[in-house]
Amino acid sequence: MISTTRRYFIRNLSLAGSSLLLPSYLWANRPKKKNLGVALVGLGYYSTDLLAPALQHTQHCHLAGIVTGTPSKIDRWQRQYNIPDKNVYNYGNMDRIANNPDIDVIYIVLPTSMHAEYAIRAAKIGKHVWCEKPMARTEKECAAVIKACQDNKVKLSIGYRMQHEPNTQEIIRLGREKVYGKVKTVAASAGYFDGRSDHWKQKKAMGGGAMYDMGVYTLQAARYCTGEEPISVTASHSTKRPHIYTEVDETTHYQLEFPSGATATCTTSLGKGMNNLKATYANGWASLTPFQAYGGIQGRTSDGKKLNASIPNQQAKQMDDDALAIIENTSVLVPGEEGLRDIRVVEAIYRAAASGQRVFIK
Repeated sequence: MISTTRRYFIRNLSLAGSSLLLPSYLWANRPKKKNLGVALVGLGYYSTDLLAPALQHTQHCHLAGIVTGTPSKIDRWQRQYNIPDKNVYNYGNMDRIANNPDIDVIYIVLPTSMHAEYAIRAAKIGKHVWCEKPMARTEKECAAVIKACQDNKVKLSIGYRMQHEPNTQEIIRLGREKVYGKVKTVAASAGYFDGRSDHWKQKKAMGGGAMYDMGVYTLQAARYCTGEEPISVTASHSTKRPHIYTEVDETTHYQLEFPSGATATCTTSLGKGMNNLKATYANGWASLTPFQAYGGIQGRTSDGKKLNASIPNQQAKQMDDDALAIIENTSVLVPGEEGLRDIRVVEAIYRAAASGQRVFIK
């Protein structure tokens, strides 16, 4: 016997092409809310174990809806989070969220290859867009997402939770204010052992690979520690499991050069654990270990200062910051342009690894 929820899921799919969508400019005139409804698109691990629980502790936003391609997940999500039938969608009828005033933000939590398509769809129906990292597979896709959000007058934020984390923000401040002088070098490594053998992160067409997954943490670190954009890169790939990593990189090593002369040496992997960041300045250094875990970020500086500020939940802080920017119509902390800058460098890293040559970044 088919459940009510599944009947609703199937009925919505059949109506997807016939729904009348309200123009985005009509939503722009809605009364301001003090608390925004968020719909999660994709109910995999990150949504299930981290974002949905975090949304139970946010002050400026809440879990209002879900978009999933797996009907069997719906009943549990509805029971656990009290989500009404009218706020349950599938990938085919997601555009009908345009007519739902309960949902203000659509959070894209899908494989990387799907980010651009669904972020653009969300923007075109007049909903603000939050997109998980990495923003997309290519700089061109990133630019298309940014344009769609600009054209439809919605805010776009990329899910770089570390930029919302206080110890990371202190590392950024040390470099920006030159507390210990100019940045000379950055060393960053981020990785974990992924024991799966047939996951989308191991498929090129879906945007898999270490550099896209964990690598953007190291790239972000190099960029926010120096406050600069890299001008050149050298890189190489390696693997200890070539029977699994046939299409994408298991481990990537790369070196960046910045306009000031600062350099960064970075490693990222889906084959081994690593989680360290150290910035060396003209007159000292600062480090974080771990620097991109879900909690327990801590470190120290060369003059003995401890970097051990804590927050209850990184994802809740990120989403509250982004929701407040929408409510108050201020700039988001991590806009789409920041995601694009990373992907521009990621593409250069892959070119450098393929060629074995230094690649200059425009």
